[in-house]
Amino acid sequence: MPGLRTLALTVAVRGGAKWEDEARSGWSHCLEHLVFKGAGDMGARDIVERIEAEGGSLNASTGYERTSFEVRALHGSLPLAMQILSDLVFRPTLDPDEIEREKDVVAQEIAEAFDTPDDHVFEMAQTQAFDGQPLGRPILGSVASLKPITRASIGDWRARLYSPDRMVVAASGAVDETELLALAERWFGDQTATPAAAPDAPRFTGGDAALTRRIEQANIVFQLPAPSARDPSYAAARLMTEILGGGMASRLFQSAREERGLAYAIDAYHEPYEDAGLLGVYAGASADRAVELARVCAAEIRALAEGGPTAEELARAKAVMNAGLWMSDESPAARAGRAAAQVLIFGAPITSGVMAERTLAQTVDDIRAAAAASLVPRRAATAVLGPKAAAPAGAAFRAALFG
Repeated sequence: MPGLRTLALTVAVRGGAKWEDEARSGWSHCLEHLVFKGAGDMGARDIVERIEAEGGSLNASTGYERTSFEVRALHGSLPLAMQILSDLVFRPTLDPDEIEREKDVVAQEIAEAFDTPDDHVFEMAQTQAFDGQPLGRPILGSVASLKPITRASIGDWRARLYSPDRMVVAASGAVDETELLALAERWFGDQTATPAAAPDAPRFTGGDAALTRRIEQANIVFQLPAPSARDPSYAAARLMTEILGGGMASRLFQSAREERGLAYAIDAYHEPYEDAGLLGVYAGASADRAVELARVCAAEIRALAEGGPTAEELARAKAVMNAGLWMSDESPAARAGRAAAQVLIFGAPITSGVMAERTLAQTVDDIRAAAAASLVPRRAATAVLGPKAAAPAGAAFRAALFG
């Protein structure tokens, strides 16, 4: 990216919680924590001090399908960034004492997620959507599933998860391609692959969950099946989600908040995995109006499935989505992360121009069809966390949607 003085480097692995069995639930996330406790010739403090000494920052994240390590740094810092990320994924120390300490840290993270209603309600909904499957278990795992981790077992898991045949190095910003390729060969080119068995394709099961807590507001999530990242109708589903609840002009914001005052926060989202997807709605509402809110949400989804959007709604959604795309193009971190994900999913990066063209090509009928497809299985996953009076909202959503 000409004119920039900073760069972004991402090392992304096609592996995460989706590759775990129930006994190893949370191991990928715990491993991501552990590699920062020491790698190569560096201790935990050395890792961050070396990066920050050159004005950089280091971060990582674990999802269901990918684990990513990211460095933002000044021009000229690429050699150091490549060395450190290589050490983290290939040469972590995995000290037994650090492993035991980090189990306690992750246990606190699990407790914090449980204590945060608008976090825990999404875990509840995810479990209902993919019950009994890796996608239905929390990325953090549980205290019980983390307890058996030893240096040998987590080391074996690292070799399987961070295998170079499932790894992409992506960089953007103030980067010289020749230098990048040489550094990639030096720090990533001599690793031995340890192939892992591919996980089974997920199945959307559906179901209702309710948890009563003495809090002021009900936290509510409704989910339906939606296209995967590889599905040809992906672009239509993204636009449909934007029209449904993507912003202040969306149908849900206008009908649920502006017209009826049912919720302060309400939005829709599309979660695309490689071979599955979710259309979701999240809202925070008073318990005594949760059922009414559920019926409004169902009515708006059904209206899109039966009548589709207006031409004006579709044009606005296209403008919003493409604006977000071009804005992300101005961020080195967004570009590097997006390119890495695309290579892992599709085998090659997709240009922003191609993505924008796909968005613009969608029609009113395409959007209607995408909404209708989410209703075909007649399955929904719902989660309600809050006062007891809100608990019937899940059943009310299902009844209003499917009769």
